[in-house]
Amino acid sequence: QVQLVESGGGLVQAGGSLRLSCAASGRTFSVYTMGWFRQAPGKEREFVAAIGRSGGLTNYADPVKGRFTISRDNAKNTLYLQMNSLKPEDTAVYYCAAKYASAWYPGLKFDYWGQGTQVTVSS
Repeated sequence: QVQLVESGGGLVQAGGSLRLSCAASGRTFSVYTMGWFRQAPGKEREFVAAIGRSGGLTNYADPVKGRFTISRDNAKNTLYLQMNSLKPEDTAVYYCAAKYASAWYPGLKFDYWGQGTQVTVSS
């Protein structure tokens, strides 16, 4: 089992940047494929990005490609999401998630979730 705690959210103007972090504790972090998801008010939770165990394989949702970068530091048990060129439509609660798997694939169901961190982008 793994526990996840997100941080780094906040209020930023459109065009700005934020870096989210997700600190993991419990079972060895490096055995998990990790993902970022987000949920905007009145909308379903959606996939943002994912990264495999070693960090070599990454995947992104189309709306964030070229603007967001997912990374991980297995030595620090931490997942990151660098968000650049933020838009008002990026406003959401962002969640990190973990799955005992080597890599992400469409439809992968994540087992562990953090409590979320709010990102608000003003126009």
